Amino acid sequence: MTVRTLIATATEALRVSGVPSPQVDAEELLAHVIGVPRPRVHQAPQPDAGQRRAFEELVSRRASREPLQHLLGSTAFRRVELAVGPGVCVPRPETELRAGWAVERLREVITAGGAEPVAVDLCTGSGAIARALVDEVPAARVHAVELSTSALEYAERNLAGTGVALHEGDIADALPGLNGRVDVVVANPPYIPVGEYESVDVEARTHDPAVALWSGEDGLATIRVVERVAHRLLRPGGVVGCEHADAQGESAPAVFIASDRWRDVRDHRDLLDRPRFVTAVRPGA
Repeated sequence: MTVRTLIATATEALRVSGVPSPQVDAEELLAHVIGVPRPRVHQAPQPDAGQRRAFEELVSRRASREPLQHLLGSTAFRRVELAVGPGVCVPRPETELRAGWAVERLREVITAGGAEPVAVDLCTGSGAIARALVDEVPAARVHAVELSTSALEYAERNLAGTGVALHEGDIADALPGLNGRVDVVVANPPYIPVGEYESVDVEARTHDPAVALWSGEDGLATIRVVERVAHRLLRPGGVVGCEHADAQGESAPAVFIASDRWRDVRDHRDLLDRPRFVTAVRPGA
Protein backbone atom coordinates (compact mmCIF):
# COMPACT_ATOMS: atom_id res chain seq x y z
CA MET A 1 0.00 0.00 0.00
CA THR A 2 1.47 3.36 -1.04
CA VAL A 3 2.00 6.37 1.22
CA ARG A 4 -0.75 8.25 -0.60
CA THR A 5 -3.24 5.39 -0.13
CA LEU A 6 -2.34 4.93 3.52
CA ILE A 7 -2.86 8.62 4.25
CA ALA A 8 -6.12 8.77 2.30
CA THR A 9 -7.55 5.73 4.08
CA ALA A 10 -6.48 7.02 7.50
CA THR A 11 -7.83 10.50 6.76
CA GLU A 12 -11.27 9.12 6.00
CA ALA A 13 -11.28 6.99 9.16
CA LEU A 14 -10.33 9.98 11.28
CA ARG A 15 -12.85 12.24 9.54
CA VAL A 16 -15.67 9.81 10.26
CA SER A 17 -14.67 9.62 13.93
CA GLY A 18 -14.85 13.41 14.29
CA VAL A 19 -11.16 14.30 14.47
CA PRO A 20 -10.97 18.04 13.63
CA SER A 21 -7.91 17.87 11.31
CA PRO A 22 -7.96 14.33 9.89
CA GLN A 23 -5.45 14.69 7.04
CA VAL A 24 -2.92 16.60 9.12
CA ASP A 25 -3.17 14.01 11.88
CA ALA A 26 -2.82 11.13 9.43
CA GLU A 27 0.29 12.71 7.95
CA GLU A 28 1.76 13.41 11.39
CA LEU A 29 1.24 9.83 12.50
CA LEU A 30 2.74 8.30 9.38
CA ALA A 31 5.69 10.68 9.49
CA HIS A 32 6.22 9.68 13.12
CA VAL A 33 6.23 5.97 12.24
CA ILE A 34 8.52 6.35 9.24
CA GLY A 35 10.81 8.83 10.98
CA VAL A 36 10.60 11.81 8.62
CA PRO A 37 9.31 15.38 9.05
CA ARG A 38 5.65 15.74 8.12
CA PRO A 39 6.36 17.99 5.06
CA ARG A 40 8.40 15.14 3.58
CA VAL A 41 6.03 12.28 4.33
CA HIS A 42 4.53 12.16 0.81
CA GLN A 43 8.02 11.72 -0.64
CA ALA A 44 8.98 8.97 1.85
CA PRO A 45 9.64 5.39 0.69
CA GLN A 46 6.78 2.94 0.85
CA PRO A 47 6.38 1.75 4.46
CA ASP A 48 7.21 -1.85 5.24
CA ALA A 49 4.73 -4.26 6.84
CA GLY A 50 5.80 -3.42 10.38
CA GLN A 51 5.46 0.31 9.79
CA ARG A 52 2.03 -0.17 8.26
CA ARG A 53 0.84 -2.13 11.30
CA ALA A 54 2.25 0.50 13.67
CA PHE A 55 0.57 3.27 11.68
CA GLU A 56 -2.80 1.50 11.61
CA GLU A 57 -2.63 1.00 15.37
CA LEU A 58 -1.95 4.70 15.93
CA VAL A 59 -4.76 5.68 13.58
CA SER A 60 -7.15 3.42 15.49
CA ARG A 61 -6.15 5.06 18.76
CA ARG A 62 -6.51 8.54 17.28
CA ALA A 63 -9.94 7.61 15.94
CA SER A 64 -10.94 6.74 19.50
CA ARG A 65 -9.97 10.38 20.28
CA GLU A 66 -6.71 9.76 22.07
CA PRO A 67 -4.84 13.08 21.70
CA LEU A 68 -2.45 13.26 18.78
CA GLN A 69 0.31 14.65 21.01
CA HIS A 70 0.00 11.64 23.35
CA LEU A 71 0.52 9.33 20.39
CA LEU A 72 3.52 11.30 19.16
CA GLY A 73 4.90 11.65 22.70
CA SER A 74 5.74 15.31 22.31
CA THR A 75 4.45 18.72 21.29
CA ALA A 76 5.95 22.07 20.29
CA PHE A 77 5.52 25.09 22.57
CA ARG A 78 6.98 28.37 21.36
CA ARG A 79 10.66 27.52 20.70
CA VAL A 80 10.87 24.26 22.65
CA GLU A 81 9.73 20.64 22.29
CA LEU A 82 7.98 19.10 25.29
CA ALA A 83 7.34 15.51 26.33
CA VAL A 84 3.62 14.90 26.93
CA GLY A 85 1.38 11.90 27.42
CA PRO A 86 -1.31 10.38 29.63
CA GLY A 87 -1.54 12.19 32.96
CA VAL A 88 -0.65 15.70 31.81
CA CYS A 89 -2.48 18.39 29.86
CA VAL A 90 -1.18 19.14 26.39
CA PRO A 91 -0.26 22.87 26.35
CA ARG A 92 -2.50 24.79 23.99
CA PRO A 93 -1.51 27.44 21.41
CA GLU A 94 -3.44 30.07 23.39
CA THR A 95 -1.11 29.55 26.34
CA GLU A 96 1.85 30.58 24.19
CA LEU A 97 0.50 34.14 24.20
CA ARG A 98 0.59 34.30 27.99
CA ALA A 99 4.09 32.84 28.01
CA GLY A 100 5.08 35.58 25.57
CA TRP A 101 3.56 38.20 27.85
CA ALA A 102 5.65 36.86 30.76
CA VAL A 103 8.81 36.83 28.62
CA GLU A 104 8.31 40.51 27.82
CA ARG A 105 7.72 41.42 31.46
CA LEU A 106 10.93 39.65 32.51
CA ARG A 107 12.88 41.43 29.79
CA GLU A 108 11.49 44.74 31.05
CA VAL A 109 12.81 43.94 34.53
CA ILE A 110 16.27 43.32 33.07
CA THR A 111 16.13 46.54 31.05
CA ALA A 112 15.23 48.43 34.22
CA GLY A 113 18.37 47.11 35.92
CA GLY A 114 17.23 43.79 37.40
CA ALA A 115 20.06 41.46 36.44
CA GLU A 116 18.35 38.27 37.60
CA PRO A 117 14.55 38.55 37.54
CA VAL A 118 12.50 35.95 39.41
CA ALA A 119 9.47 34.20 37.92
CA VAL A 120 7.06 31.63 39.37
CA ASP A 121 4.92 29.33 37.22
CA LEU A 122 1.96 28.06 39.27
CA CYS A 123 0.14 24.90 38.10
CA THR A 124 3.03 24.23 35.74
CA GLY A 125 1.69 20.90 34.40
CA SER A 126 4.15 19.75 31.76
CA GLY A 127 6.45 22.65 32.65
CA ALA A 128 5.69 24.37 29.35
CA ILE A 129 5.68 28.00 30.49
CA ALA A 130 8.61 27.60 32.88
CA ARG A 131 10.62 25.97 30.09
CA ALA A 132 9.75 28.77 27.66
CA LEU A 133 10.70 31.46 30.18
CA VAL A 134 14.14 30.08 30.91
CA ASP A 135 14.70 29.37 27.21
CA GLU A 136 13.88 32.93 26.14
CA VAL A 137 15.14 34.79 29.22
CA PRO A 138 18.20 32.79 30.34
CA ALA A 139 19.03 35.32 33.06
CA ALA A 140 15.74 34.65 34.87
CA ARG A 141 15.50 32.46 37.97
CA VAL A 142 12.38 30.40 37.38
CA HIS A 143 10.40 28.32 39.89
CA ALA A 144 7.57 25.95 38.89
CA VAL A 145 4.92 24.42 41.16
CA GLU A 146 2.76 21.36 40.47
CA LEU A 147 0.50 19.20 42.64
CA SER A 148 -0.19 16.24 40.33
CA THR A 149 2.37 13.45 40.59
CA SER A 150 1.67 12.30 37.04
CA ALA A 151 2.19 15.79 35.64
CA LEU A 152 5.35 16.16 37.70
CA GLU A 153 6.93 13.24 35.86
CA TYR A 154 6.62 15.14 32.59
CA ALA A 155 7.71 18.44 34.15
CA GLU A 156 10.83 16.76 35.51
CA ARG A 157 11.70 15.49 32.03
CA ASN A 158 10.97 18.80 30.33
CA LEU A 159 12.82 20.94 32.88
CA ALA A 160 15.83 18.69 33.44
CA GLY A 161 19.06 20.61 32.96
CA THR A 162 17.32 23.97 32.46
CA GLY A 163 17.98 25.43 35.90
CA VAL A 164 14.27 25.71 36.69
CA ALA A 165 13.49 24.83 40.33
CA LEU A 166 10.55 22.41 40.30
CA HIS A 167 8.45 22.18 43.47
CA GLU A 168 5.85 19.54 44.27
CA GLY A 169 2.82 20.67 46.26
CA ASP A 170 -0.29 22.79 46.54
CA ILE A 171 0.09 26.31 45.17
CA ALA A 172 -1.83 27.70 48.17
CA ASP A 173 1.19 27.53 50.47
CA ALA A 174 3.97 27.30 47.90
CA LEU A 175 7.35 29.01 48.12
CA PRO A 176 7.06 31.05 51.35
CA GLY A 177 10.76 31.83 51.07
CA LEU A 178 10.01 33.95 47.98
CA ASN A 179 7.34 36.12 49.59
CA GLY A 180 7.64 39.67 48.29
CA ARG A 181 10.60 38.85 46.03
CA VAL A 182 9.05 37.68 42.75
CA ASP A 183 8.86 39.82 39.61
CA VAL A 184 6.43 37.76 37.51
CA VAL A 185 3.85 35.13 38.48
CA VAL A 186 2.09 33.12 35.79
CA ALA A 187 -0.61 30.50 36.24
CA ASN A 188 -2.67 28.15 34.11
CA PRO A 189 -5.07 26.87 36.77
CA PRO A 190 -8.10 24.62 36.37
CA TYR A 191 -11.05 26.84 35.54
CA ILE A 192 -13.97 24.70 34.37
CA PRO A 193 -17.13 24.60 36.54
CA VAL A 194 -17.79 21.09 37.82
CA GLY A 195 -21.26 21.06 36.26
CA GLU A 196 -20.08 21.65 32.69
CA TYR A 197 -18.72 18.20 31.87
CA GLU A 198 -20.67 17.83 28.63
CA SER A 199 -19.45 21.18 27.29
CA VAL A 200 -15.79 20.18 27.49
CA ASP A 201 -14.04 18.76 24.42
CA VAL A 202 -14.18 14.97 24.49
CA GLU A 203 -10.42 14.59 24.27
CA ALA A 204 -9.82 16.93 27.21
CA ARG A 205 -12.44 15.46 29.50
CA THR A 206 -11.35 11.90 28.68
CA HIS A 207 -7.58 12.25 28.73
CA ASP A 208 -6.64 15.38 30.71
CA PRO A 209 -6.23 14.84 34.48
CA ALA A 210 -9.31 15.92 36.41
CA VAL A 211 -7.25 18.02 38.81
CA ALA A 212 -6.26 20.22 35.87
CA LEU A 213 -9.82 20.81 34.66
CA TRP A 214 -12.43 21.30 37.37
CA SER A 215 -12.49 24.23 39.78
CA GLY A 216 -15.60 24.56 41.89
CA GLU A 217 -19.17 25.49 41.02
CA ASP A 218 -18.22 28.66 39.12
CA GLY A 219 -14.82 27.58 37.78
CA LEU A 220 -13.06 30.33 39.73
CA ALA A 221 -12.01 28.48 42.89
CA THR A 222 -8.37 28.04 41.91
CA ILE A 223 -8.16 31.47 40.29
CA ARG A 224 -9.06 32.91 43.71
CA VAL A 225 -6.14 30.97 45.18
CA VAL A 226 -3.84 32.27 42.43
CA GLU A 227 -4.88 35.83 43.29
CA ARG A 228 -3.94 35.38 46.95
CA VAL A 229 -0.70 33.53 46.28
CA ALA A 230 0.46 35.98 43.61
CA HIS A 231 -0.12 38.90 45.96
CA ARG A 232 1.94 37.14 48.63
CA LEU A 233 4.82 36.29 46.30
CA LEU A 234 5.15 39.45 44.22
CA ARG A 235 7.30 42.42 45.07
CA PRO A 236 5.69 45.87 44.79
CA GLY A 237 5.35 46.52 41.06
CA GLY A 238 5.43 42.81 40.26
CA VAL A 239 2.90 41.40 37.81
CA VAL A 240 0.65 38.35 37.56
CA GLY A 241 -0.85 36.70 34.47
CA CYS A 242 -3.55 34.07 34.92
CA GLU A 243 -5.28 32.09 32.18
CA HIS A 244 -9.05 31.53 32.25
CA ALA A 245 -11.89 30.18 30.13
CA ASP A 246 -13.20 32.33 27.30
CA ALA A 247 -16.49 32.71 29.19
CA GLN A 248 -14.63 34.25 32.16
CA GLY A 249 -13.47 37.46 30.51
CA GLU A 250 -15.35 39.47 33.12
CA SER A 251 -15.56 37.10 36.09
CA ALA A 252 -11.81 36.29 36.25
CA PRO A 253 -10.69 39.95 36.32
CA ALA A 254 -13.45 40.54 38.88
CA VAL A 255 -11.64 38.18 41.27
CA PHE A 256 -8.63 40.51 41.25
CA ILE A 257 -10.69 43.70 41.34
CA ALA A 258 -12.85 42.51 44.25
CA SER A 259 -9.82 41.83 46.46
CA ASP A 260 -8.86 45.53 46.21
CA ARG A 261 -5.17 44.56 46.20
CA TRP A 262 -4.23 45.26 42.58
CA ARG A 263 -3.91 48.01 40.03
CA ASP A 264 -4.10 47.92 36.23
CA VAL A 265 -6.28 44.81 36.15
CA ARG A 266 -7.01 44.04 32.51
CA ASP A 267 -7.99 41.12 30.35
CA HIS A 268 -6.26 39.93 27.17
CA ARG A 269 -7.67 38.18 24.12
CA ASP A 270 -6.24 35.22 22.22
CA LEU A 271 -5.55 34.80 18.50
CA LEU A 272 -9.23 34.04 17.88
CA ASP A 273 -10.21 37.24 19.72
CA ARG A 274 -11.57 35.37 22.74
CA PRO A 275 -10.95 36.49 26.35
CA ARG A 276 -8.02 34.37 27.53
CA PHE A 277 -5.95 35.73 30.45
CA VAL A 278 -6.06 38.41 33.10
CA THR A 279 -3.07 40.47 34.25
CA ALA A 280 -2.62 42.76 37.24
CA VAL A 281 0.09 44.75 39.01
CA ARG A 282 0.87 44.62 42.72
CA PRO A 283 0.85 48.26 43.88
CA GLY A 284 3.64 49.96 45.75
CA ALA A 285 6.47 50.36 43.26
